[in-house]
Amino acid sequence: MQAELVLDARCATGESPVWRADEQALYWVDIPAKQLHRWHAATGAHSCWTGDEMLACIAPRAGHPGEWIAGMESGLFAIATRADGTLAASSVASAVHAERGMRFNDGRCDRQGRFWAGTMQMDMAAAHEVGRVYRYQGDVNAEVALRAQFEHLIVPNGLAFSPDGKTMYLSDSHPAVQTIWAFDYDTDTGTPHGRRVFVDMKPLPGRPDGAAVDADGCYWICGNDAGLVHRFTPDGRLDRSLAVPVKKPAMCAFGGPELDTLFVTSIRPGGDLSDQPLAGGVFALRPGIKGLAEPECRF
Repeated sequence: MQAELVLDARCATGESPVWRADEQALYWVDIPAKQLHRWHAATGAHSCWTGDEMLACIAPRAGHPGEWIAGMESGLFAIATRADGTLAASSVASAVHAERGMRFNDGRCDRQGRFWAGTMQMDMAAAHEVGRVYRYQGDVNAEVALRAQFEHLIVPNGLAFSPDGKTMYLSDSHPAVQTIWAFDYDTDTGTPHGRRVFVDMKPLPGRPDGAAVDADGCYWICGNDAGLVHRFTPDGRLDRSLAVPVKKPAMCAFGGPELDTLFVTSIRPGGDLSDQPLAGGVFALRPGIKGLAEPECRF
């Protein structure tokens, strides 16, 4: 299957793609650039807004048109775009990081509209197990959710929920871990339990990065460093692997008018890029499978 270039965005770390059906547009972030991007499908128009902190993950806020909840460096913020190309940001929940040099990373809402997001130490080489997972549901402060369920994390990633919301997925993309877990998820209380290994990706190509779930309940995850997007069935079986023309796909999301396009953001590393000139771009795959609309944050 041929991946189509959507935009040669040249993002340093393109992450958190979100399709907005009401706009027929794709949004995503470039973490170190502190930027929110928007691509309009019908016109190809591209817009970009810059904030004051690194911007890692986003979800639209229900009842607040044009507003997003975002995991940044110091906590969770409500952000909105301004006409001058900047982002307005107001804090909704602070985070107490375990060490200095940390930021939010991957995040998304569960099917009930609670916003989940993980934090990581930016110096990945340190390999400190200081990653945390937060759940936001209107609390004054972001809540570290059930630390016993989320012990020993370095780079929390790959957050996703099954179509019925009763299974939660989480990965750790650090080279020393490369594991995806599944949890039973209580949709009434927003409580995960029963952590178990869903996929050990160490024998497979690529580190587990950002993910999405399709309408069949299969879990799609970017194989960072391998230029692949993997699809796993609900029982953890590798179903297929689709290629993109860059080494570091970062996160995927379903979109398009029929939710049958898999959009993939990517990372543009430093150094010689002669073998991957489109690194940092956004790509589209059409796997013949439909996805699910991403829930809005309802808090």
